[in-house]
Amino acid sequence: MKKIITVFSLAMLWGFQTFSQAFIINHNSTKILQIPEAAIETAKQNLHIAYGHTSHGSQLIFGMNDLIAFMNGNGYTNNLYAWNNGGTDGALDLHDEAMSGDVGYYPDWVNNTRSYLGDPDPETGRGTGENEDVNVIIWSWCGQVASQSESSMISNYLAPMTELEADYPGIKFVYMTGHLDGSGASGNLNLRNEQIRAYCNDNNKILYDFADIESYDPDGETDYMALMANDNCDYDSDDNGSLDKNWATEWQNSHAVDTDWYECYAAHSQALNGNLKAYAAWWLWASIAGWNQGTGISTGEQNSPVVSVFPNPSNGKLMVTAENSSINTIEIYNLMGAKVFYSTDIIPLSTKEIDLYGLANGIYVIKIYGGAKIYTKKIVIQ
Repeated sequence: MKKIITVFSLAMLWGFQTFSQAFIINHNSTKILQIPEAAIETAKQNLHIAYGHTSHGSQLIFGMNDLIAFMNGNGYTNNLYAWNNGGTDGALDLHDEAMSGDVGYYPDWVNNTRSYLGDPDPETGRGTGENEDVNVIIWSWCGQVASQSESSMISNYLAPMTELEADYPGIKFVYMTGHLDGSGASGNLNLRNEQIRAYCNDNNKILYDFADIESYDPDGETDYMALMANDNCDYDSDDNGSLDKNWATEWQNSHAVDTDWYECYAAHSQALNGNLKAYAAWWLWASIAGWNQGTGISTGEQNSPVVSVFPNPSNGKLMVTAENSSINTIEIYNLMGAKVFYSTDIIPLSTKEIDLYGLANGIYVIKIYGGAKIYTKKIVIQ
């Protein structure tokens, strides 16, 4: 695999995102250093978020609280990740616990949403009350996903969410899965989470996959949900029916605090889980504000005659030619969103050879940054 450089800043314009296919935030969306500062700033400028949750959902909030100082200490713009209710002093505008309760209590959560927003405004597609600027609504679950049947998940959650989207088309509604409970892949919790994922995939929804985020440590090599992991990050390491290890504390103990992770309160869980929830939350905010999740897939291909990629399909060796364009960065991602190639030594008006030897055959996405534009194209290695 080629060297990955994760810290970069790109000055470009990010528009409020329109999604033509499912928009999933999961454990592949926790590499916070891959989010450009420009995308974070655009989210802070354009988003007005209302969040309803109880204890488990607070993991995002407490993680985001302590992320501010952690990123300040890692060379980022001071208070880049600041947030507050109102968005004062250049912070992200996020109204925490704007609506009481969580989505496990139907129809209260629907009624609370409508009460908070007021009647729909036919011109803006948002609410008409004192919170008329709100353009993102996000609700979390607590422990009620596992108690849902297939039909009640539809009637108590999926259908009401879709109705809210139809009534308030100017607001982005974020779906969410429920936290892990130790019941594994065959448990009703996972079945219902899979139902939510399938619905979001089939109907082009925005999903913050809470359960998937806490199923993996930052290395992303093991699915701990399948090892009966619970919300505290305990899991069965030897398949004997006992939760004998904890993936979060294991990772924390083998990595440096305040460098690789930071202390934070995470209700019912461990600090690292709170870290990952915060990273994914900012990936979500940046993406809703227009950043394309680092893949370019969800926003469609943007091709230009000034850039060409040849041959395609290829055996892994590609020629990228830029004509009359100042190209400064080339990135390549697999379809899971992982960056597999990064290069900045591009010379305008020249040809750059890329050798992807070692990558598996399949479809990838190449992104070529030039000025205020991104040229995105699917490539095939065979």
